Amino acid sequence: MTLVLTLTCLVCSALLAFAHALTEEPIRKAAADKLDRAIAVVVPAFDSTEAMKVECGGTESNCYKAVKDGETVGYAFESTTSGFGGMLTVLVGITPDGKVYNTDVLVNNETPGLGAKCTEKNSLFRTQWEGLDPAVKILAVKQDNGDIDAITASTITSRAYTLAVSNALSAFAAMAPETGEQAQNNEEGIENE
Repeated sequence: MTLVLTLTCLVCSALLAFAHALTEEPIRKAAADKLDRAIAVVVPAFDSTEAMKVECGGTESNCYKAVKDGETVGYAFESTTSGFGGMLTVLVGITPDGKVYNTDVLVNNETPGLGAKCTEKNSLFRTQWEGLDPAVKILAVKQDNGDIDAITASTITSRAYTLAVSNALSAFAAMAPETGEQAQNNEEGIENE
């Protein structure tokens, strides 16, 4: 009996190792393609990206600097928070002047039909982030005295999404001198006008 159980475990382990080796590269490529498509959504048109590590929301996260014709056109921050159904990872695109260009969801474990509505590209919830200026809007849902319209019946997901965007903006501000000085100069320019 021990011999049969040992042989069964060895055969199953070998099959799992083979399946892992066979699917590892296609899975990695599919994830990279998904990330590339998401970056293209959240920052203006670019020629290339440069990956870097930043602290976002108290954890180390990825940031992608988008460059076109030698100039930075935006930054895409991976920002992870805890939603209603688990981890929610939002890719937040920020322009060099400190405004949100757009957002996209990378990882979502929210309830289908409720919190998962945060993934719908043309929903009112998602479109309110396009071009959002954090100097003008209060980054909190309206139930918390902010300016962000929550998804109906999904306040927890809406708060998590808003926190993810806020964390990305904080990470952007902490990237000084490169981005911080630009954002500060833009704010000073607005005050002087």
